[in-house]
Amino acid sequence: MDEQKFASYDAFWPYYVAMHARPATRWVHLVGTLTGLALAVRALVGRRPFGVLALPVVGYGTAWPAHFLIERNNPATFGHPLWSLRGDRQMIAMMLAGRDAELSAIARDWLAAHPEHDHRQRGRGAPGAAG
Repeated sequence: MDEQKFASYDAFWPYYVAMHARPATRWVHLVGTLTGLALAVRALVGRRPFGVLALPVVGYGTAWPAHFLIERNNPATFGHPLWSLRGDRQMIAMMLAGRDAELSAIARDWLAAHPEHDHRQRGRGAPGAAG
């Protein structure tokens, strides 16, 4: 479970981005979330309401393994589920707006101030390297 405590979403946001420091992790999130969203919309249009469950199943089903296998950390969702959902939406919106480099800078700055949370060096390449 995540032990980090935050007074507000604004304080949580840089931490959330830092837990997605590797671009590959962010892109897996984006693909999983958008795929789940497309499947959920298709289910609603086709009047199959249970198909809406595709959103969390596909979204989390792709995102969580990315944390374990690429990022080498635990998903922020485990400790902060609602703020993580908001963070995912904000992160994906920034990526779709072409602001992925800004996310890398936010992650780099937060991890520089909190090196105990930087799991990127454990059996992986250089910080920020896609993997």
